[in-house]
Amino acid sequence: MNVIHYPNDPVPANWTNPAVALGNFDGVHRGHTKILKNVCARASERGGTPLVLTFEPHPTRIVRPDKAPPLLMTASQKLACFEMAGIEGVAMVEFTADLSQWTPDEFVRRVLVEWLRASEVWVGANFLFGHERSGNYSLLRSLGARYGFLTDKIEPVRYKDFIVSSTRVRRLISDGRVDEAGALLGHHYMLDGVIETGSGRGRGHGIPTANLQTKNELLPPDGVYATTVTIDSRIFGSVTNIGHRPTFGNDGPRVVETHIFDFDADLYGKDISLAFVQRLREERTFDDADALRQQIDTDCANAKKLFAEISL
Repeated sequence: MNVIHYPNDPVPANWTNPAVALGNFDGVHRGHTKILKNVCARASERGGTPLVLTFEPHPTRIVRPDKAPPLLMTASQKLACFEMAGIEGVAMVEFTADLSQWTPDEFVRRVLVEWLRASEVWVGANFLFGHERSGNYSLLRSLGARYGFLTDKIEPVRYKDFIVSSTRVRRLISDGRVDEAGALLGHHYMLDGVIETGSGRGRGHGIPTANLQTKNELLPPDGVYATTVTIDSRIFGSVTNIGHRPTFGNDGPRVVETHIFDFDADLYGKDISLAFVQRLREERTFDDADALRQQIDTDCANAKKLFAEISL
């Protein structure tokens, strides 16, 4: 999948008749996925190229940095989701203070028409663009008619009683409700990162753990979670503790440490993906290491029972 950047990169010649999904796509949740699927279907029908046009950094970080929320995905995670959905190319717009001043017409003309040569543009129904978010879908449709590209929108997607949105997913993760967040996302919430050297305390107690150094911005709250770990395309069940290991003192850094079931190879320096399935309990202080070990055994048993129920 080709990734190009505005304004520096030329558009590849083989990006013909582009059908474009336009938006931020933080988290790539069920609503985003519906847009991506529609773009891929339309490109197939019309002999075009399914593309995503998105922004880096997130526009809020330029126009309202004090209000910018933590992102649900790293850039590499987002690109992987696009490719999995069938997108063939990504056009990344460098969002700057200067670009934030562009009118909706200027953005459409310079980026969608003159640079990308879009033939069709899909957005979420609530998509806003241009200076002070002054452009909406109705204006985009009018500009499309003026400049010669089709437009369409996806109405908000509901899952059970909730409208799916990145804001709602972010709130659920911040509350530790990772199972509900996963339901809205359509996939488990994941942290990617590299395994770093830890204290070795877990292995000394017979429960080796892998300490994850991640670039993901949003961590679930301190506690113990049923998780899965992807290592070299293989998936393993696991339990993960996020916190400060209070049984051994509260002055240490916040850590993400995972005990992986049926795995004992050296992981130091290795890239992994950690998926959050369900919160098991809060982080607690125990009287001693033996009491902690007994609780971890219970946590592992509860996680394995959960995995058996969901056929992991």
